[in-house]
Amino acid sequence: MSIGKRQLDVLHQSVVAAGTLFDVWHKKSAKYFFANMRNSKSKAEKPVGGGKKVSIAVQTAVVDVMASGEFCNPRRRLAHLLTMYGFTLYAAMAAIMVFAYPTPDTPTPGILPVLWYVGALMVCVGGYWFWFFIRVDVAAEGNSPFRLVRADLFIVSMVLSTTFGIIWGILQATGGGIWTTVFLALFLIATTVLFASIPWSKFPHMFFKPAAAFEKRISKANGTASNLPTQTRDDPDQQKRHSMELLLDAPMKMGLGIKRDQPRHY
Repeated sequence: MSIGKRQLDVLHQSVVAAGTLFDVWHKKSAKYFFANMRNSKSKAEKPVGGGKKVSIAVQTAVVDVMASGEFCNPRRRLAHLLTMYGFTLYAAMAAIMVFAYPTPDTPTPGILPVLWYVGALMVCVGGYWFWFFIRVDVAAEGNSPFRLVRADLFIVSMVLSTTFGIIWGILQATGGGIWTTVFLALFLIATTVLFASIPWSKFPHMFFKPAAAFEKRISKANGTASNLPTQTRDDPDQQKRHSMELLLDAPMKMGLGIKRDQPRHY
């Protein structure tokens, strides 16, 4: 890795930090979470001790973060896990190769590029699987998989970054000539867009989701449950929550509903 590429990686990581902090300030995400937690604590029906909070934090890390437990659809969860762990491996190996082995005098161990390729391929498999077959506007609403909106900025730039990176690496190893330079430029552009577009993309949600999952578990433990029902509708207190008379005596579980059939609204 050359010094120039090392400096570029430093710039990318600086942009990630700055963009995330700007997103937190601009969207007031941190302010919302802290206010929500204070509100939940003030309305708590039962206290949550330190040991219970540690247990909830471990559950959040294992179930919600490491296993993406919020996804009920197994295909969506698998695609997300492939993309998440692939990107983590891909970014970690890139950082290690750039910072620990920045010059030809410090040759890179062969396992690191292999893991970099494995991570990039995992991102491509999970990302393209999601993009063409799973995302709701394609699978359920019949939109073209090539339709792009601003919300797609994160996934598109991430998948293009890993795709161009793989092609560039292969061309570099096989002597691809001018095409090596072309795909290196495309790789750098896609990677720069991925990191520089943080305030306008879904990149920061990776940092917010664990906090939201933790707060949700805390609210269930202290009895507030984010002001949502926690018991069956047979309970008188829960029945009073419904203004529609039709729902006053309705059971909590009323069948499969929209899950009965796979939506295909073409």
